[in-house]
Amino acid sequence: MNPTVTDATSAAPDPAAGRAILIRIRRQDKPGAEPRWEEFSVPHRPNMNIISCLQWIAAHPVTTEGKPTTPPVFDSGCLEEVCGACTMLVNGRTRQSCSALVDKLGEPGEPITLEPLTKFPLIRDLFVDRSRLFRDLKRVKAWVPIDGTYDLGVGPDVSQKNQEERYPLSRCISCGCCLEACPQYTPANKFVGAAVISQVRLFNEHPVGAALKEERLETMMDEGGVADCGKAGNCVEVCPKDIPLLESIAAVQRQATVHAIKSFFSR
Repeated sequence: MNPTVTDATSAAPDPAAGRAILIRIRRQDKPGAEPRWEEFSVPHRPNMNIISCLQWIAAHPVTTEGKPTTPPVFDSGCLEEVCGACTMLVNGRTRQSCSALVDKLGEPGEPITLEPLTKFPLIRDLFVDRSRLFRDLKRVKAWVPIDGTYDLGVGPDVSQKNQEERYPLSRCISCGCCLEACPQYTPANKFVGAAVISQVRLFNEHPVGAALKEERLETMMDEGGVADCGKAGNCVEVCPKDIPLLESIAAVQRQATVHAIKSFFSR
């Protein structure tokens, strides 16, 4: 079960804990500005997560040195590992900060480090621009096409086997964890990454979504497509939803190969 975020501005410190959490944040005022580190002391409370720490710091923006500063900027939405917005580097590992419980992040007394993702353009502090991910989802047409908004009647039957195979793929929250961990995904190339490739598989195997299958596979065969994957496997290790990303990559590679052969002989 995902942790519940409490009101960080009003909840009292846990008297039983009697300790504070040290949070070190990599701060940067704008793109191109000189980064700096700031450390904050946050009163410990049971079951607190990184988001609740950031909320407390935002309400009390004073460093451990007693220096007033600006509230750190970060992104968040659902606070229950559904929207994917709060992805950041926690102790050097890409993860969702809403489900990162403080008591499970190293030894008591050791600072917890927070840094922004490195594969997306920085906006400020821990907030990055993930637009590239959503542009790539549009690029592969990651949707089920319809021909109108009126009642289209009963859709095609979907077998139980198809549902069971596709459901794990539908859990993707576009958080970007797999992209941050991927050595092939860099700001300098066009590789779409594991999350997008897995969505290609999801929609290609949908009875109606398959109408755009050939267009998606053409994109997958282009620059930045599935052939650019180096099979490092980091994506599977960091995915918060345990999506079988390597299976999706292999499946889309097979589909692209079959599509290429059919296209060659149909000329």
